[in-house]
Order: sequence, then C-alpha cells, then structure tokens
Amino acid sequence: MSPLHAALTSALPTEATATDSARCWDDSTNDVCRLVYGWTNQNGTAAEVADWVVAKPAAIVGLLFLGWLLRLLLHRVIDRVTQKAASGTVPGMLQNGKADRILGETHAIAMQRRQQRASSMGSLLKNIVTIVLAVIVAFMVIAQLGYNIAPLIASAGIIGVALGFGAQSLVKDFLSGIFMILEDQYGVGDSVDLGEAIGTVEAVGLRVTRVRDVNGTVWYVRNGEILRVGNQSQNWAQTVLDIPVAYQEDLTRVRAVLQSVAHEMWDDEDHRGDIIEEPDVWGVERWDADAVVVRVVLKTAPLRQWAVAREMRERIKDRFDAEGIVIPAAERVKWMRHAAGADTLLGESTPPAPDAAGPGTMGT
Repeated sequence: MSPLHAALTSALPTEATATDSARCWDDSTNDVCRLVYGWTNQNGTAAEVADWVVAKPAAIVGLLFLGWLLRLLLHRVIDRVTQKAASGTVPGMLQNGKADRILGETHAIAMQRRQQRASSMGSLLKNIVTIVLAVIVAFMVIAQLGYNIAPLIASAGIIGVALGFGAQSLVKDFLSGIFMILEDQYGVGDSVDLGEAIGTVEAVGLRVTRVRDVNGTVWYVRNGEILRVGNQSQNWAQTVLDIPVAYQEDLTRVRAVLQSVAHEMWDDEDHRGDIIEEPDVWGVERWDADAVVVRVVLKTAPLRQWAVAREMRERIKDRFDAEGIVIPAAERVKWMRHAAGADTLLGESTPPAPDAAGPGTMGT
C-alpha cells in the first residue's frame, strides 16, 4: 500500500455503511475521491463531484494521450520498416556492371513500384494499428465511466466468430492479398499468368486483382482463388528463340552467325537498355522432321523480351539470306482428279509447266 493510501485510510472512519461501500471513496484505487472525502470532513457529495469532474476526466485524458503516444511510436516503427523495404537493391546474381546499371538506373519503374508496394503495406499496417488501439482505448474509457465492459467484450467475440464463419471467403481473399503484397508476387504493370487469366496487371487490391489480356478482356480475379502465379516481368526476363535450319547446313557456321547477330544487337545503342547480359547460343535443341532447331537465349529487362525477340527474328532472317543459310519451309502437295480418272500430284509452291505436267505426273 502506498503512503497516500495509508494516509487516506487513517483519515476514514473505521466502519462504513452498506450504502457507503458502493461509493467512490470506498474504492481503494480512486485516490482523488478518497482525498476529497477526507478533506471535506466525509462529504460524500463533494467526493462524488470531484470524482466526475476531476478524476474520471483526468483518467480519460490520460488514456487518450497514452493511446495517441503508442499510435505515434508504432507508426514510426512501421515507417522505418517500409522505408527499408522500399530501398531494395538489384538481386545478387545480377550485380555485374551492365545488369546493375540497367536495372538500377534505366528501369527505375521497378524501383518505383517497389516503393509504392511498401507504401501500400505501410498504410495498411498503420490502419490496423489505429483501429486496434482505438478499440482498446474505447473499452478502457467506457470502463472508467463505470460501465461493465464484459458484455461488450463478449459481444465482440461473438461478432468475430460470426464473421469468421460467415465470411470465410472474404477473409481468405484479404489475407491472400496482404501476403501477396508483402511478398511482392506481382504488381501493376507486370505480365502474369494466373491460370485462366493471362495478361497485364492493371490494379492490385487486398481482395481482387484486375488483369487485362492480349485481346483486351478484363479479368477480375479474387486473391483467395489464386493458387499459383507466373510473373514474366519480375527483376528480369528471358528471350528464347528456336531457329530452324536445313539439315545440310554447317552447324558450326550457323552457330557463329547466330552469335554474331546476337552480339551485334547486344552492342547496339538502341537496345542497350533491353539486353542485360551477353547473349548465348545454346546449340542444337532438337531434330524436327524437316529441320535442325538451334536455340538462342538473351536475358532482357522486364517486359522487353517480346520486343527483343521480334527484332532478333528480323535480324536473323536478313543475315541468313545474306549468308545463304536455308530456313526450311514446309511444302504442301495436293492431288487433282481429272474427268478421265487419272490423278495428278502437284506441288503447290511450284506448279508444273503446261508442256511438262500431264496426267499421272508430279510437279516439283
């Protein structure tokens, strides 16, 4: 017991009536009421007035100030965490000269998206902290006013259980959205594969993600229904080209020509910000029925793989034409039945000459 409690206790009468026991001055925690009760020669009315005018408002103000202070401290902690998350660096595997410069400087959009994601997550955490502290302080203020908060707490628990059972899908969507944003699985502008929805992300929310596909169709996908995500534009992308050549071509020469074309594009100033690593010719990928397929791989900046692929195909076609390297084309033939019943097989690409192709002959 504190010295103040001891002094107040000695000033009070040794016996209290049943009515007095319910008064504020009989509460060992209410020092102001007990003090006024002792100073006013056991005036219960003055003690009650002091309790409502001084003690309770002071306690309420103290609770509000403590809640505001906790909110301020927690918000500062969240700001520091989000700022640290926003200042990300290039992945370690790409920290070489050109890749680091391209991803760190040329493609500042990725960093800006990272900052937006951190800001959104910080705002969400701040709102959660504010709501939780507000509810706790409100219950404590109600308790200071003399009301029993046990029914309120029980009601809140019942409401929480009802929401948990009745809105399971909604809660699942929100939780999935929070973890999706926290883990940076994808963001606005990314090209993603969400299963049936494949396209560019236009909006990311806690409950729904909006995706527009190549045909212009807008897909609204609930975050709780996303089982897997294929992100084609996170950190870096890759262009894989399978180039068919005729079987009679010299593969060593073909690989040298492909390496030369890829290296020229790597050194091209117009594409310096698109290709982030030296291109590589992997070699023969497979044998098809009419061609040998050689694979070329280029590591590109996010969302630039398709433009690089189109440019590479044009350059390879032009170089192959100049070098005399044959790209085999599929040929089709069709049978033509004449009135006499004889069949003629004609090559569709090179029809036979009138004096050479007759019934029963084949054009080449």
